Amino acid sequence: MPTAPAPSVNAGQLALLIPVGSDTYALPLEAVREVVVDPRVTELPTSPAVVRGVFNVRGDIVPLLDTALLLGLRPVIEEPYAVLIETAHGIAGLVATEMPMTVRLSESVGHSDMEGTTETYLVGDSRLAVALDVSTLLSPARISR
Repeated sequence: MPTAPAPSVNAGQLALLIPVGSDTYALPLEAVREVVVDPRVTELPTSPAVVRGVFNVRGDIVPLLDTALLLGLRPVIEEPYAVLIETAHGIAGLVATEMPMTVRLSESVGHSDMEGTTETYLVGDSRLAVALDVSTLLSPARISR
């Protein structure tokens, strides 16, 4: 059965801001299932580096992925928050290094050239958030690197 395309982020839309280190990324709110505080992660020794491990959410075993590594950045040190998102392959968690928050995005200030992202948006008066392209970011080829 074909899957619906992943929701995309647009100006004026509600989005969840995900802090990753000193950067901020945005996900369309309809792609987010919930935010888990301090997930108890079990490491998987033979998994790709991007997979921090798995954790249990009400009986569902969910993989936790290093958001920074997925974007080609330095790996995160800890995983204080997990943002659960719906993907074509099931539920997955993305690491957030600070508490995510919901905002309404202002206008786009330009395209992002980073693979796995789309546009850069103004949030508030001076903060920028880069929209994540979930289907590209969580492609099996990208995760298995």
